[in-house]
Amino acid sequence: MFGLPNIKSAKKRVLIAEVRNARNKAAKSELKTAIKKFEAAAAEGNRTEADGAYKVAVKKVDQAVAKGILHKNTAAHRKSAMTLKLNKIG
Repeated sequence: MFGLPNIKSAKKRVLIAEVRNARNKAAKSELKTAIKKFEAAAAEGNRTEADGAYKVAVKKVDQAVAKGILHKNTAAHRKSAMTLKLNKIG
């Protein structure tokens, strides 16, 4: 095969990158699921369900920032959009 590292430390870095990639992908998936659950509850107009889903989604967004998966400005944008949707429910 072409492009595989020969040096031991480089081989290790490839393995580490694969593990981190899988971890980041799982975290992004959880984040998207939480946001979709909130948006579904908000679309229904169910305030109590939307409140709970909002808290979970915001927590997931903040965790993604802490893990370096999302940029802080992206997180702020997403939280702001969710807050606006939540406030429209009334």
